[in-house]
Amino acid sequence: MRVNFCTFWLLASLCLANGTVPGFAQTAKDHFDTASVGAKADGATDDTVAIQKALDAASKQGGVVKLPTGEYLVAGSLKIPRGVALVGSNKAPLYIEPLIGTVILATGGREKEDGPALFELGDSATVEGLTVFYPEQKPDAIHPYAWTFHLQGGDNTVENVTLINSYNGIRIGPETNVRHRIRSVSGCVLRRGIWLDNCSDIGRIENVQWHCHWWSSPKVGGDWDKVFKYMWQNCEGFVFARTDWEYVTNTFIFPVNIGYHFIATKNGAMNGQLCGIGADAANRCIVADHLQPMGLLITNGQFVAFEGENPVEIVISPTCKGSVRLQNCAFWGPAVQNVVSHGKSFVSLSNCYFSSGRQKQLRQQNSWVNFGSGSSPSV
Repeated sequence: MRVNFCTFWLLASLCLANGTVPGFAQTAKDHFDTASVGAKADGATDDTVAIQKALDAASKQGGVVKLPTGEYLVAGSLKIPRGVALVGSNKAPLYIEPLIGTVILATGGREKEDGPALFELGDSATVEGLTVFYPEQKPDAIHPYAWTFHLQGGDNTVENVTLINSYNGIRIGPETNVRHRIRSVSGCVLRRGIWLDNCSDIGRIENVQWHCHWWSSPKVGGDWDKVFKYMWQNCEGFVFARTDWEYVTNTFIFPVNIGYHFIATKNGAMNGQLCGIGADAANRCIVADHLQPMGLLITNGQFVAFEGENPVEIVISPTCKGSVRLQNCAFWGPAVQNVVSHGKSFVSLSNCYFSSGRQKQLRQQNSWVNFGSGSSPSV
């Protein structure tokens, strides 16, 4: 018995030294297997507890929890611990149908917008390579849901993710946060795409596209016309409150009520640079209610507004005190006006194209507006 007892402790010590967890299958030293703790991936069994168990096991030293191809029903919320990456099989955002690769079937958070997100990420947490679908959401009767992602803390990442029909997509803050990375995310968001607040060190949002197309296929219960109408009447694609030196690159939304909305909270407002951004089938492409004094640098933007009453590509509100500088941007579509500035901040448009098919394309009210070189068709 003494030999067996010593052998047991020797094996246990070796496991700990190697970073493995006794009784838990690991495909590599830092890779954890969800199937060994009960995840079925059959689309019918609630896998919330099993996936969380794997995440908690990985949290001891950090590592990767792999979700192989399959449909994982998640009725609750998953907390991604520090230093852990939840990784599916999808190497990039996927087409609208069929639901293939690693798919999360989310059923929690209905009618609880302020409830826990499907994925809660803290410091150094990552989710990548999966598709999220809400099977109980219907285009005939759209209901509010909690956020799909909620990020707080530092250096967290969402990458190569497809959202089929999220009501609320990605919330960053309002808790203190720094250096978020949102990269290669595509899909349909119904009410809000990305909402950001209280970031005090440069965050990055890159290669994000929101479009009703992802929830248009009957194979996922979608309907182009109904989803299109809901989005242009209700959706805000990107909402920015306090964030310092934010970098936003290659982003787009279609259709939308407000494409890019700049607001203030108790934490403050935004300054940053946006390059290669676009909004189409909008009522408002950009609304700037509040900005930090240094404001926005917008380059290579494309803005098209034609939905709803009084469509306008850019509106600067009377409350806005930050500068808005646009370089090499294009405005077109049957908008009432291209740019309307009610504020007293500096607004600059250089080397831009203007077309609305209507007169008085830009109106100035008690503000400084500077035109560089630009062009517009005759009206």
